[in-house]
Amino acid sequence: MFHGSLNYEQQKKRAKELLKASKNQNQTAREKVQVKLKRFHPRFAKKAINSNAITLADCQLCIAREAGFPSWLQLKAHCDQLKIKQNQINSGHIPELDDVSTLHIRCGSDIKHGLKIAGFKGEFHEFSDPFCQGPIPKGNSRELLKIRADFISDAYGIPSKEIIANQKIAYEKLDKLWDYERVVLWFEHDSYDQLILAFLLNHLSSLVSRPKLEIICVNSVPGVPDFVGLGQLAPEMLIWLWENQRSSITDEQLMMGERIWGALKQETSLDLEKIIETRTPELPLMTNALKRHLKELPSHKNGLGLTQELTLRILADKGPLKGKELFAILMREYEPLPYLGDLMYWYELSQLKKSKIALLHTETTQIPQPWPERLIGITEIGLDLLSGKLNYQDFMPSTKWVGGIKITPNSTKKA
Repeated sequence: MFHGSLNYEQQKKRAKELLKASKNQNQTAREKVQVKLKRFHPRFAKKAINSNAITLADCQLCIAREAGFPSWLQLKAHCDQLKIKQNQINSGHIPELDDVSTLHIRCGSDIKHGLKIAGFKGEFHEFSDPFCQGPIPKGNSRELLKIRADFISDAYGIPSKEIIANQKIAYEKLDKLWDYERVVLWFEHDSYDQLILAFLLNHLSSLVSRPKLEIICVNSVPGVPDFVGLGQLAPEMLIWLWENQRSSITDEQLMMGERIWGALKQETSLDLEKIIETRTPELPLMTNALKRHLKELPSHKNGLGLTQELTLRILADKGPLKGKELFAILMREYEPLPYLGDLMYWYELSQLKKSKIALLHTETTQIPQPWPERLIGITEIGLDLLSGKLNYQDFMPSTKWVGGIKITPNSTKKA
């Protein structure tokens, strides 16, 4: 389902409903409106609100700012532009955006269909090696491909032949960029996207001859308050991004990508910590992604990475859940920077399940259920681990990699 295509009439209706609610006799209803006004309207931010003084214009400004616009007029202008683009798409009379000499690179296929509907003519290329999980070796490209293929096959249960075939398509295209006049990278803010972006920028920096390089990289989109990824967006919003958020890739960005990719391969986190400390103004969304990446290292409290810790925390807070419910709650409520796909998360769950001591218990059924349908709970030992009474590295089932950093089980403890 596409999102982000604001309808002006709908926004007008929302503003009127907000005004009506502000006059409601029900105090709880009025208080909800006042909370929203204090958050989004500068006039009400630091003073008590008299419901009788609230106007339709106040509510319109609140609705506009909630949607990411500084004023109601700018919201209206945005809606008008989107309406024009919708009509152009529906009529098939779309102004030229790109041409067949353009290559669009994305770390997934989520916008491929949307770009086609929107009228983009360039070729689409998916490059989706999930560097946010598993080893990133130093070595040459052949070693990288072998080690990554082995990890992905083992972690996600995908046949090696399929992984190798996909790698061949994904990586070899990067060595043929001279076939295109323009290459556009489409990325968002999470660590899955940003680590792949670092790899691509490093690769692009090594090219002697380059096509025109451009990037669209965002962490928010007007009218999409729950934005998590480009795949949410309606085709007309992809056009909006093309027209308003696209920029040329600079030499400074290429150099920063090269530096980050080198740091991701190191055996310690020191180089990444230095980059985080000095921040990455060339790539504004990278710093938070790298911070989140390093949170998968064992915590001092209990040896758990953040995904593992949040998983146990959810089960402790909410009781047994089906795998699909656990994943949804993690992404929606607990994860500070959502980045995991479902296969990636099932791998994290499987590592907890394989622990040398029982951290999770699952429902026993006559017919084995896939992870999304299994009822999963936390054991007493899992609660002790969560509280810091135990250390996960004493019981972890196998070696874990966070980029180039190798985390091994403690050998002095016995299960």
